[in-house]
Amino acid sequence: MVRQLNQMQDWARETRIIHGRIVVLALMMLVIMAGLLYRYFVLQVLQNDQYRAQSDRNRIAVRTVAPTRGVIVDRNGSLLAINQPSFTLAITPERADDLAQTLTTLRDLLGLSDQDVALFSDARKRRRAMSPVPIKYRLSDEDRALIAVNKHRLSGVSVASELTRFYPEGDLVGHALGYVGRIGIDDVDDTKKDEYRGITHIGKVGLEAYYEDVLKGGLGVSRVETNARGVELDVIDRIEPIAGSELSLHLDLGLQRTVAQAMGDMRGAVVAIDPSNGGILAAFSNPRYDPNKFVNGISFDDYAVLRDSRDSPLLNRVIQGQYPPASTIKPMLGLQGLNRNVISIDTRIADPGWYSLPGDPRRYRDWILRLRGTGHADDMNLRESIAQSCDVYFYDLAHRLGIDALAESLDEFGIGSLTGVDLPSEKRGILPSSEWKKRVIGSNWYGGETLIVGIGQGYMLATPLQLAVATSALATRGTAYKPKLVASVAGAALPLEPLLDVTAPADYWNEVVAGMVDTVFSPRGTAAGMRTGITYSVAGKTGTAQVVGIAQDATYDEDLLSEYQREHGWFVGFAPAENPEIVLAVLTENTGGGSTAYPVARAMLDYWMKQNEQ
Repeated sequence: MVRQLNQMQDWARETRIIHGRIVVLALMMLVIMAGLLYRYFVLQVLQNDQYRAQSDRNRIAVRTVAPTRGVIVDRNGSLLAINQPSFTLAITPERADDLAQTLTTLRDLLGLSDQDVALFSDARKRRRAMSPVPIKYRLSDEDRALIAVNKHRLSGVSVASELTRFYPEGDLVGHALGYVGRIGIDDVDDTKKDEYRGITHIGKVGLEAYYEDVLKGGLGVSRVETNARGVELDVIDRIEPIAGSELSLHLDLGLQRTVAQAMGDMRGAVVAIDPSNGGILAAFSNPRYDPNKFVNGISFDDYAVLRDSRDSPLLNRVIQGQYPPASTIKPMLGLQGLNRNVISIDTRIADPGWYSLPGDPRRYRDWILRLRGTGHADDMNLRESIAQSCDVYFYDLAHRLGIDALAESLDEFGIGSLTGVDLPSEKRGILPSSEWKKRVIGSNWYGGETLIVGIGQGYMLATPLQLAVATSALATRGTAYKPKLVASVAGAALPLEPLLDVTAPADYWNEVVAGMVDTVFSPRGTAAGMRTGITYSVAGKTGTAQVVGIAQDATYDEDLLSEYQREHGWFVGFAPAENPEIVLAVLTENTGGGSTAYPVARAMLDYWMKQNEQ
C-alpha cells in the first residue's frame, strides 16, 4: 500500500512548490530588509537634524540669562542703588513630584509666608515650561543648609546665586530712587513679555520705574547640558546679557544728608536745583520709607503700617504734595504787575493792616495785624512789601490785575503746570481762574476770592518742585530748565530742555530780587533770623500757608488747633543772589509758619557754599 502511494506522488511538482515558497520567503525578507534599510536611511540621513534636535532637547536646556541691572550714583560717584550677590530658592514645577507637598515642606523648613506662595503662583503664570520659578530671595546660610539636608524631599527645588537690588542709603533717597519689586501679572504688557523672560524684578516707582528701559539691560541665553533630573552638568555655549546702563544723578548725597538732619522729624519736602541746567541737587520728602523692604516683597503688616499712616510716608511730597504756596508767589506777582503796567516801582499802597474792596465792608486782614494791631507802615512799595510780606499790597495788586490776568501771570512761572521732571506720578497743582471755577465747581468767581489768591491762598495749590522751578526763573532773570534728577545715562549727558521764559526789563528784575535780598538781610525782613553769621548773599521769600480757614472776626490761635490744622511754613530762595548757584524750596508741614523753614534753607546753603569754596 505504501509502495502504491509513493508511486502516486508527484515529486517534481512538490519540488517546484517548495522552491516557490522559498523564493517568496526570500523576497519577503528582502522587502523587509529594504524597508528597514530605508527607514534607517531616513532616520540617520534625511531626518538627522530633526531627531538630533529632539535628542538635544532631552539633555540640553536653554536658559535665559538675566542682565545685571544698571547702578545709580550721585554726582560724586557715591553708590545709591547697587546689585548684591545672594542666593535664591526656586522651584521647577514640572520636576516636582508633588508640588503642593513640596511647598508644604518648604513652609515648615523655611517659614514661607502666604505672600511668598502667592507671588510664586503669580510668577508661574509668566514663565516658560521647565523654567525655575523663584520663591524666596536672600537665603541665609542656615536656609541653604536645611535645603541641602532635605534635598531628597524637595524634588524640583534648586538654589541659584544671583544679584538682587540694594539701596545702601536706605530711606535717605527712597522717594527719589523708588524701588524694584517682583514682577506682577500686570507689570509687563504682552508686547514686552519676551524682554522679561528670566527677569524677576521691575522698577515700580521713582527713578527705577521712569528709567526702567535703560536700567534693565538685555537678556542673554545659555545652553546647558542636564541629566534626567534636570540638574545642570555643563555649559555648552552662552550669549552674554547686556548690562543695564548706569545712571549718574545731579543729586548730591552730602546735601541730601544735610537736609535730613535739618528737617529732623518735621513733615515736609525740600528740593534744590542748579539754575544753570535744572539739575535736582536734593529731593527730600519726610516721613520716609526704606525701599529695601519692597525689593523682594514687603510683608502685609509692614505695608499696612506705611499705607495707613496719617503721615503718608509713601507720598513723595516733592512732586505729589500740593499746598497753598502762600507768600512765595509775591515776587512773581510783583514782577508781572510791573510788566503789565498795573503798578510801578514807585507805587505805594496805604497799609492800615487790612484791605477792603470798594463797596464791600469786609476786611481782609494782613498777618501783621494780629501782632502789631496795625500795618507794616503808613504805606508800602513793592520792594518793602516783598521783604516784609505785606498782604495789603498784594491784595491791592491782585484786585488791579483781576483773577484771569493774575492766573496768566503765574502761568508764565509754571504754577499749575507739570514740570516734566523725570519721575512718574507728578501732580500739577491748581492755578484757579474764572473759567476754572465755572468748569470745576460750577459757580461764578467773586472779587474777594481774587484777593485770597493774590497771597497764595484759596483754591491755589502748588508742589514744592513747581515753586523751586518758578524761583529758578527769578534767579536767572527769566529762564528755567526742565528739572531732572539724572545728569547722564551710560556716560552720555542728557540735553538741556528750556521750560520757562519770562521776559521783563532789567530794572523790574532788580527791584524784585532786591526785595528778596531784603527778606533775609533787612532787620524787618521775614527771614532776618537766618542772616546771623552768613558770609554770602541770599535772596529769599518766606510763606505761611493756612490749612484751615479763619472767620473774619476770629483770631488765629495755634494752641486751639490740632497739629494737622496748623499752618505750613515755606521758604524759597537762591544764592549767591548776584550769581545764583543753587535754588531751593523748603516746605515744613503744620509747623506754624516760615520761621521753621528758613533754618533748613540756611543749613543747606551753608553746606553748598562751603563745598564750592573748596
